[in-house]
Amino acid sequence: MEARLQKILSDLGMASRRKAEEMIEEGRVTVNGKTAVLGMKADPDIDHIKVDGKPVKKREAKIYLAFHKPKNVVSTLEDPQERPTVKDYLKKIRFRLYPVGRLDYHSEGLLLLTNDGEFTNMVLHPSRKIPKTYHVKVKGVLEEEEMERFRSGIKLADGMTQPAKIKPIGKTEANSWLEVIITEGKKRQIRRMMESLGHPVMKLQRVQIDGIKLGNLPPGHMRPLTVAEIESIKRAGGREKKEAAKR
Repeated sequence: MEARLQKILSDLGMASRRKAEEMIEEGRVTVNGKTAVLGMKADPDIDHIKVDGKPVKKREAKIYLAFHKPKNVVSTLEDPQERPTVKDYLKKIRFRLYPVGRLDYHSEGLLLLTNDGEFTNMVLHPSRKIPKTYHVKVKGVLEEEEMERFRSGIKLADGMTQPAKIKPIGKTEANSWLEVIITEGKKRQIRRMMESLGHPVMKLQRVQIDGIKLGNLPPGHMRPLTVAEIESIKRAGGREKKEAAKR
């Protein structure tokens, strides 16, 4: 069946849809020997599609994994600084998988891995507002006024953050443990928000993405997503539309 090239490359796990569009614009994709252009359609079962001169592989089984990214691991497949990456944990998996979004180097917790570009787009697209839950240890004890500022949005160098949820889940005389839920993914967002409030992050762990929980999965280990977990992501768009209609 014919489809737009960027969707085909995304479905085949070659890249995200946005990255696939960039590859096409750069002239790296050909169809039946001709350089592809944005908007072009093809049938992956009939047409000869190549990226960088190499034929794309036919459809393979879709894989969806939950991975507990340890601290001090880069959530990409390659790192110019030669630090440990997610790829180091995928050596026994024959499918080429890609991280869904990012989790910064010093943070740990739930990171999704898949070869399904459409699924990746469902999780990351801003319009979906997929909730991501974190347990965060910060220096000092936040006052209610500070938590209200966090909930309402904080102005960062790259713009205002969207409304978020925050509640205390534990504290000592010197530090606080907080549960934070955000629906966007600015770089180092929670760390920067806390820094702006004067409470630097000491530890950050992502424990949930929508209905997918980290649970007791040990650092460096992974497990397949259940059908229910995959469907929870696919239904998220429908939930957002209903909530928008009520507003």
